[in-house]
Amino acid sequence: MELQRSEDQGLPERKGQKRKLEEEIQEDREISLPTGAARRALLAEVTAQVTVLESAFTWRESDRSAAKRATHVLAELAKNEEVVNVIVEGGAVPALVKHLQAPPCEDRDRSPKPFEHEVEKGSAFALGLLAVKPEHQQLIVDSGALSHLVNLLRRYKDSSISRAVISVIRRAADALTNLAHENSSIKTRVRMEGGIPPLVELLEFTDTKVQRAAAGALRTLAFKNDENKNQIVECNALPTLILMLRSEDAAIHYEAVGVIGNLVHSSPNIKREVLAAGALQPVIGLLNSCCSESQREAALLLGQFAATDSDCKVHIVQRGAVRPLIEMLHSPDVQLKEMSTFALGRLAQDTHNQAGIAHSGGLVPLLKLLDSKNGSLQHNAAFALYGLADNEDNVSDFIRVGGVQRLQDGEFIVQATKDCVAKTLKRLEEKIHGRVLNHLLYLMRIAEKPVQRRVALALAYLCSPDDQRTIFIDNNGLELLLGLLGSTSTKQQLDGAVALYKLSNKAMTLSPMDAAPPSPTPQVYLGEQYVNNATLSDVTFLVEGRRFYAHRICLLASSDAFRAMFDGGYREKDARDIEIPNIKWEVFELMMRFIYTGSVDVTLDIAQDLLRAADQYLLEGLKRLCEYTIAQDISLENVSSMYELSEAFHAISLRHTCILFILEHFDKLSARPGHLHLIQRIVPEIRNYFAKALTKPNPHKLRL
Repeated sequence: MELQRSEDQGLPERKGQKRKLEEEIQEDREISLPTGAARRALLAEVTAQVTVLESAFTWRESDRSAAKRATHVLAELAKNEEVVNVIVEGGAVPALVKHLQAPPCEDRDRSPKPFEHEVEKGSAFALGLLAVKPEHQQLIVDSGALSHLVNLLRRYKDSSISRAVISVIRRAADALTNLAHENSSIKTRVRMEGGIPPLVELLEFTDTKVQRAAAGALRTLAFKNDENKNQIVECNALPTLILMLRSEDAAIHYEAVGVIGNLVHSSPNIKREVLAAGALQPVIGLLNSCCSESQREAALLLGQFAATDSDCKVHIVQRGAVRPLIEMLHSPDVQLKEMSTFALGRLAQDTHNQAGIAHSGGLVPLLKLLDSKNGSLQHNAAFALYGLADNEDNVSDFIRVGGVQRLQDGEFIVQATKDCVAKTLKRLEEKIHGRVLNHLLYLMRIAEKPVQRRVALALAYLCSPDDQRTIFIDNNGLELLLGLLGSTSTKQQLDGAVALYKLSNKAMTLSPMDAAPPSPTPQVYLGEQYVNNATLSDVTFLVEGRRFYAHRICLLASSDAFRAMFDGGYREKDARDIEIPNIKWEVFELMMRFIYTGSVDVTLDIAQDLLRAADQYLLEGLKRLCEYTIAQDISLENVSSMYELSEAFHAISLRHTCILFILEHFDKLSARPGHLHLIQRIVPEIRNYFAKALTKPNPHKLRL
């Protein structure tokens, strides 16, 4: 389905967790890039520490103490990302990698070792900080760090579990996390070096910080790497990860839900395994976590679960996910709102869930999020609303709370959102019939005035032409829209005008502005050759001192005005020459040409004078031609005078065209002086126009 594909394009992207390893660093510390003498001094300090590391690879206590101090100094320097390049330039990477392993010793030597595990921990910590910069990741790996870091993960198997062992394992896992961050080749290398099985085992380690570090590494390794995902699952990580979801430690369940999220991303088979292992309920439970990061991950994961099948969507709702997801829509955290709208959007594509989400209060906050300046959040909200609009039980609520106006007035950032909104409006339109329409008509009669107006506005856009009379004439919808034109609110005036213009377009197939006038009533014409021809002429008109030859029989057939002139008691009845004092020659000639031929080309420069003459002599066909020509010239500057012209000469078609122009360009006209007076003048005519248009037996064929 096209809309579904566009939604998938807006899927929030999971990323590997990149640890900064700076838990003791204040976030507001000042960072500056060393230059000149400061840089030289820094490089000298790095070189000195590297020299210590290169010369102190023994178990002597003095060497171990010096090496520990050197790794500590380098790690402290590396906490400032701006000096990391200088540290690498000073040759720190090979020296640190060397100290990821213990110095050699004799096999029989079982004596306590000085600073055992401490130097390796310091080296892993410093390398992890250097790996924060992607350009140094490969250098660290090429220097042989991976195999040593993987071995450090197993330290607890060869030693008693001490604080030092716990620390070195944690720093090794953190270093692997940073090395593999957004680096697909290194992720693969970690797997090939055997790093995944020990990380999975560490999920069950007694120390929670180690559990968290192991989960963080697995989370990064699983991101967009199918082979790593499969191995993590094959190592039986899922049961432990699901247990971690229930942990009261927010740091633990945050990492666990992150790992599961990256495992199921774009992997339908793993998604099914995760669900079968019992992940659904604990993930739903995380929606109520005190940790907003866990809430975000849980909402995103539920959105991914909901894409599995319809049954899963229903199960998510049945197990209580909807209310906490809706509560997230009110959060100040934009990312949290983005994830909750994503999940609700997926859930709302199931018929059984749609009414429940709306009934639980999801409709209004989703509509408000259409105003977001965040394109992804806005699109997720629009997609959720698209789903809710598919249920007839939601349509009245959609309209009652002003949803149609929000969809129409929204400023949408991406084309996919615009398309989604257009399809939502189409869905709503298709449901305006039967019990839905009856409920809306009921609201339009008994609800409070603001709701009545919202219903009338929405129906002007959404109703079928066949229902227009019922809605706007029989149930007072027209008066509600006209009432908006008289509002003190400019926005309400504009809403009313736009709705009336839309309604007018539904009431006819062709408007007078873009349609040629209908042909005159069929009759026999003398023809072009008799125009101003003395042959058989029996009457002469004197126009501006010039003679115009005519034929009474032709004039009698053309209009009631000439019939009255020649058959009535006027003095022109028997006159041979009749003076025409108030019409120019060019105008009179065109009028007579129309009488003789039934058609004439009316140019703009003469149209108003010709209209006046046509009105005077009751030539309706010619009037229509003139009105059509004049209508092409209506503008913001002259619409008021054009309306006055239509009133002066009873030009109904021109008058209606002016009305439609005013409604269509209401926003621009509202800034002009005299606007309110003009609106007050035309309201009665608008009422008459729509009363006529909407009571026609077949409004589709109405022509003005």
